[in-house]
Amino acid sequence: MVCLGNICRSPSAEGVLRIALGKRGLADKVGVDSAGTAAWHVGNSPDPRSVAHAKKRAVDITSCRARQVASDDFHVFDYVLAMDKSNLHALKQLQPANSKARLDLLLSFGSLPGFDQVPDPYYGEQDGFDMVLDLIEAGVSGLIDHIVAHDLRLPQ
Repeated sequence: MVCLGNICRSPSAEGVLRIALGKRGLADKVGVDSAGTAAWHVGNSPDPRSVAHAKKRAVDITSCRARQVASDDFHVFDYVLAMDKSNLHALKQLQPANSKARLDLLLSFGSLPGFDQVPDPYYGEQDGFDMVLDLIEAGVSGLIDHIVAHDLRLPQ
């Protein structure tokens, strides 16, 4: 899961995905991480507003620490999913030619009407953090359905 600074959207997506995988009995079969395309917040905890809004949904992201996308990510992960088109573009520039990762938008797997990107809530109002979680939950649900349907290593 990738956003710009790895302190709002992508750690929220990491946490939501971990919980959803656990509910589907897949927590030990799918690796999850998050990162940012920029290095501004490397080592920092998620934004306190993201932590608080995730906690209201029983998602704990307090152990996440911001890091920047690394070249190895494109070899380790099957999917590297961006929250928005700008970060998807940055990922395409960073992706090594011989990597296996599929790059896409998280919301290409599922969304709410009128949204194809997860907007950055950092400079907005509090309700933006709830909208981000609504969108992430929709994307994660579709992503898990896609993974289960297309990965023969997982139970159908």
